[in-house]
Amino acid sequence: MIDYITGKVTELNPAFVVVECNGIGYNINISLNTYSALDKADSCKILVHESIREDAHLLFGFVSEDERDLFRQLISVSGVGAGTARMMLSSVRPADLREAIISGNVGTLKGVKGIGLKTAQRIIIDLKDKIGKHVGSGEIIAFSDNTAREESLSALVMLGFARSSAAKVIDNLLRENKKLQVEEIVRRALKLL
Repeated sequence: MIDYITGKVTELNPAFVVVECNGIGYNINISLNTYSALDKADSCKILVHESIREDAHLLFGFVSEDERDLFRQLISVSGVGAGTARMMLSSVRPADLREAIISGNVGTLKGVKGIGLKTAQRIIIDLKDKIGKHVGSGEIIAFSDNTAREESLSALVMLGFARSSAAKVIDNLLRENKKLQVEEIVRRALKLL
């Protein structure tokens, strides 16, 4: 199994990063937290979780061991796949997600697209004792860019949302606040879609 990849960042958007290592470009799915940490980086060391299925070999990347551990704990819960776990880590900061699980806050978990009451309860029951009291710093490095709308739309489409409905939600969010950054646009849009 691949534990990490170190190399040059050749492409970066809110849904994935392409890291070139020894002439091979690895397409690695990432969360918004990892995207923020990698912003403007020329090279990186990205921790990897490898998902091998009948129809695909997928890589999920993380900038911290803490986020990767949380991802692995989430996918260990019945009914939570890698895509759903990535959606959770994109919608809620890892530290807040851990806190919600520890405190039994079903509302926070249900606020994530694709998580219903039963799945939220199952996550809390299965992970409450495993998570412990360790909560990461959750620091996010923000940036502003005039292509925030397009990057946000691209991320939502790659996460499986219809382009037209995602565009409407993003446009409404930007009408309310034109200074929103990509991470916040996507996070808010995930709650509205």
